[in-house]
Amino acid sequence: MSHTPYDNEPTPAHAPDPADHPDAAAASQVDVADAPGAVPDDVLAKPRWRRDATVFLSGQTVSLFGSMLVQYAVMWHLTIETKSGAVLALSTLFGFLPQAVVSIFGGVWADRVNRKVLVIAADGTIAVTTLALALLMLGGADDLWLIYAALAIRSTGAGVQTPAVAALLPQIVPTSKLLRVNGINQSIQSAMMLLAPAVAAAVYASTSIVAVFFVDVVTAVVGIGLLLLVPVPTLAHAAAGERAGYFDDLVEGFRYLASHAFVRWVLVLYAVVFLLIVAPSYLTPLMVARTFGEEVWKLTVNEVAFSVGMLLGGVLLATWGGLRNRIAMIVGATFVFGLLSVAMGLSTNMWVFFTFMFLLGLSVPPFSTTSMTVLQETVEPERQGRVFGFVGIVMAVSMPLGMVVFGPLADRYSVESLLIVSGILMFVVITVAVVLPSGRRAMRAATGPR
Repeated sequence: MSHTPYDNEPTPAHAPDPADHPDAAAASQVDVADAPGAVPDDVLAKPRWRRDATVFLSGQTVSLFGSMLVQYAVMWHLTIETKSGAVLALSTLFGFLPQAVVSIFGGVWADRVNRKVLVIAADGTIAVTTLALALLMLGGADDLWLIYAALAIRSTGAGVQTPAVAALLPQIVPTSKLLRVNGINQSIQSAMMLLAPAVAAAVYASTSIVAVFFVDVVTAVVGIGLLLLVPVPTLAHAAAGERAGYFDDLVEGFRYLASHAFVRWVLVLYAVVFLLIVAPSYLTPLMVARTFGEEVWKLTVNEVAFSVGMLLGGVLLATWGGLRNRIAMIVGATFVFGLLSVAMGLSTNMWVFFTFMFLLGLSVPPFSTTSMTVLQETVEPERQGRVFGFVGIVMAVSMPLGMVVFGPLADRYSVESLLIVSGILMFVVITVAVVLPSGRRAMRAATGPR
């Protein structure tokens, strides 16, 4: 696979003198433990990458924390108030389908304009929408369509924000550090997922869902403020006005995807996992409420178990660095997903079920973090916005599609049976994908350096 620098300026022909760049000397000292000998050129070319990455990830973490509070609060609110799989399916549809549509255009925007501006604009729009919903509900409005509308607007913002964030990180982090930084980011997000259910439960149970919305607005403002401190220049070709027409860029992105078998193969894996594993797993709160009881603490433990697993998985990946053959690690994680889905469906004891949720979370970073890093390393910087836009489309379409199927079925059949069926289907699909010649070629190609 190709490894290209993610700078906006050409990589220097020789390493700069650390004396000319004081921060470079510090980076050199810190990185000796990671790579004995000379510090890689991509690290020296970005002497402030640790500071920029820390501020950027801090801002995204704060913003994500507020979004998670809303996600859990809305899910629990709808579960407790309606106990309807169809309602949960509709909320998922409104929460993901707009992102799929907007990601088609959001990816192109991320390759044409400053990515920081896009992230700030999306965060601001989401915050204003959440504030409006909070004020309406304070006034006594409690119709489901208001929540659906807010979810749709938030999803639209995510369609702009997601590809921009994914493509922005390689601009400020050296290529050789991407997997570990992504692993750290996964761990931070998992820690927030661990904290968010507890905070959401405390706020929701003691006050109301409106209070959760106000917290989200505050976290969005803090996240935007921190992002403003990170210098993120516009890509050189975009700043120079060397872009083709908007739709020409869009068409070129589709052509790139059609001609790049490896990227297509990774996107197919995303689609399968989100369709057969992620979508049914969103019904686990419904399973807990129906089978084990609808107390908020039980719903909280369900989410906490998954989040603790993700946290430990991210820490392990950031420390270990993963297998040399990254595609083998991704495929292995998908097999584990299928196994755990069947195991959860067969669980009759609540604590055994929560243990399997923990193991499911533990398996997420080897799939999500590694696949994200593979795409960041493989795709050229000027195309990353569009490629991650396609990733957003795949995730946003697969999720509601899966919920459209599994949600109504959950009103006729047990969630346990649906988990078992989805796990078995996962085994079948991923086996076929690995046996196909394109799958074997992808695994042989994914042996690049960590």
